[in-house]
Formats: sequence, structure tokens, C-alpha cells
Amino acid sequence: MPDDELILRPIGFIRTEKKPLKFDARHQPDERQAETSRLELLPGDKYQKALKDLAGFDRIWLLWWFHRNKDWRPEVLPPRGPSKRRGVFATRSPHRPNPLGITPVQLLAVKKGYLLLGPCDLVDGTPVFDIKPYIPAYDSFPEAKSGWIAEVDAALAAPPAFRVAFTEAANEHLAWLRDSWGIDFRDRMTEMLARDPSPHRTRRIRSRHGDLFDIGCGAWFAVFQVEGDLVTVRHLKPAFPLKFLTDPARPVIPDKEAQLAFRKRWPAFVD
Repeated sequence: MPDDELILRPIGFIRTEKKPLKFDARHQPDERQAETSRLELLPGDKYQKALKDLAGFDRIWLLWWFHRNKDWRPEVLPPRGPSKRRGVFATRSPHRPNPLGITPVQLLAVKKGYLLLGPCDLVDGTPVFDIKPYIPAYDSFPEAKSGWIAEVDAALAAPPAFRVAFTEAANEHLAWLRDSWGIDFRDRMTEMLARDPSPHRTRRIRSRHGDLFDIGCGAWFAVFQVEGDLVTVRHLKPAFPLKFLTDPARPVIPDKEAQLAFRKRWPAFVD
């Protein structure tokens, strides 16, 4: 019956260095990155027995839940390509009627109680419902058409249309975040701006005032301007206002201490 409910229970949870921020998780695994993750299974002898014979596979499918999404939309704005809405079933958007995700990932090792995995697109704490072996003869169709995504991929294969430069202040801010707080989004931000710095809601790029724009990078904004094919990142600023950062009733705010320290060190760069 259409109104029947189906009950799904996790078999385990992903543990990764990716923080639960939209900017930190790529939309597909990037195997060029040196990264490992763990799928920690729930305790119980049954789960350990279920892993028997899995070690012979190079890759597995993970079926999981977009646990941070609370609603869905019939049309969505994909992060790649032009600012154009697409039907959600023609995308891999997390905003789905049932927010299920599926990811092929490298299987590095089978251990007692967990799997060691290669790069994945899941944030820390993502619940996983099932594991299936990846079988190239059945799961790979390289000649299959990919609709509108083929056009976007062709554009992304071309050299970046913009050059990205950084002011002295921007370099100082980025180095301070990396060296003092272990926060480093420079490469990902550069990649996005070099492709297309135009305002885009899903990419968190917006127009500010005058000729300035900003891009959201996790808990931070990078303020930039565009002149011809040159994008100049002028400075960073915290994404959360001071009243949020100092409100003890607020839930946990990402990079809270770093944002407070930035405000104290560089008050001139905070609106």
C-alpha cells in the first residue's frame, strides 16, 4: 500500500575527517585525494559474519541516508553547471522524497568490526544501511548516455575560464586558519572560483555590494571581486554573527573558537 511505512535500521556509521558541513563533502568521491574512512559496524556477531568473503572485492557499494536533510524538493539547483533547476530524479541531490544515497567506494581492508575505505563523499556520522559488492561486469556502463550531465562534464573538462589570485590579507587569513586551526579550504575554493564565480545559491556564491561577491566555505566567507577573467580573493570573514557565537543557548557552531579568534585578531575584516 502507498501509505505503508518501511523501517530501515543502520548497520553502522561512517567515520571520516569530513566535518558535517556542506562545503566539506564532495558530490562524488575524489580518488586523487589521499584519504581513508572507516565504516564502523554495530556490535554483534551477525554483522561480522556478514563480512565473510568481502575482502576479495576492490570496491563496494554503500547505501546510506542523507541524515542532515529534513525536506525534499521536486526541482533542485545542482552545484555543477549553469544556474538552472532540474527535476530531482535527474540529479543526485540530497533533497529527495526518501533521502537515500548510494556510493561506490574503494575497499582497502576488512577488519573486525569495521571496514577501511578509500575516499568517499559521506560526512562523519552518516548512517549506512547496506553494503553490496561492486561487480564491474554488471555495474559499469561507460558508454551509457548521461543526459544533461554530459554537457556539464564537457565544460568542466575544458581549462578553467578564470584565474584566481589572492591579496596579502587573504593569504594571511588562509595561512592562519590552516596553521593555527587545521582549517584549509583554499584548493576547493580556488577550483570552484576558477570554473565559474557567478552568483549561484547551491555553490553559496552571492553578490554583496558594489563589485564584491562572497563564497561560503563551510563556516567562513571569502570575499572576492571579478575583473575580466581574474578573480581576486580579498579577505576572509566568519560566517556566523557575533551574537550567535556568544549565545550559550545556541547549538554547536562549527569552527566557533576560530571565528571568535579571527574577530579579535582582524576586527576590520568583520562586517
